[in-house]
Amino acid sequence: MESSSLASSSWMILGLLLAIGTIVQLADARGFYVIGDSLVDSGNNNYLATTARADAPPYGIDYPTHRPTGRFSNGLNIPDLISWCTCTEYINGFTIAFLGQQLGSEFILPYLSPELTGQRLLSGANFASAGIGILNDTGIQFVSTWRP
Repeated sequence: MESSSLASSSWMILGLLLAIGTIVQLADARGFYVIGDSLVDSGNNNYLATTARADAPPYGIDYPTHRPTGRFSNGLNIPDLISWCTCTEYINGFTIAFLGQQLGSEFILPYLSPELTGQRLLSGANFASAGIGILNDTGIQFVSTWRP
């Protein structure tokens, strides 16, 4: 008796969630902010005194400009792809939209970039930096011996 009551209440909750999911409008993305390490770094290290840099070939060979950008890859990284493409999926009546061109087709700039001001900062920034970690000793070998 209890199991049928539990099953019926579970079905009722699931039906309610599905109904709410179809009624609620999908909100526009307001900003895309990236935090991470070298896998998602878009060039913050170009503005730091560090030896962990990706500002020389072969980095950037497959990037649209074919020049090194500070990304630790030969082309686009995952945040670039997310901010660049538009993908919408319909799964069981739910609309799942990825950020895509709601943010514009420009790539997210590094937080330390001088071009990142005003409205561009409100639409997103990349705080990722290669060689960072939770512990103080993480990446200590990449810190420049030059002190201001």
